[in-house]
Amino acid sequence: QVQLVESGGGSVQAGGSLRLSCVASEYSACMGWFRQAPGKEREGIAAIDPDGSIRYAVSMQGRFTISQDNAKNTMYLQMNTLQPEDTAMYYCAAETGHRVQLLRLLSPDEYNAWGQGTQVTVSS
Repeated sequence: QVQLVESGGGSVQAGGSLRLSCVASEYSACMGWFRQAPGKEREGIAAIDPDGSIRYAVSMQGRFTISQDNAKNTMYLQMNTLQPEDTAMYYCAAETGHRVQLLRLLSPDEYNAWGQGTQVTVSS
């Protein structure tokens, strides 16, 4: 099974930026970023399908940008104008068994491989 390793999390002031990276042990057609705050369900942020189509959560579009370097099996998440409500554990996910439909790209249930997560803390 593909192994995923996230990095780039940390503590920033409100308004700051961070860039997360996710290195996969092998190519995965569908990959996405998710986050989970304490006491809340895991939510999708952004994801890419095999055709390169991208889907963003409406609340994060415009501040977060997902990108992928297939040559390096690496996915990125550029996060700008961070706010305290963005504080969460951020996870990288991949689906290697089937093609995730575009409308389901932000559903955690569609993914079969997860990284350990990287913590992002935003202070006011």
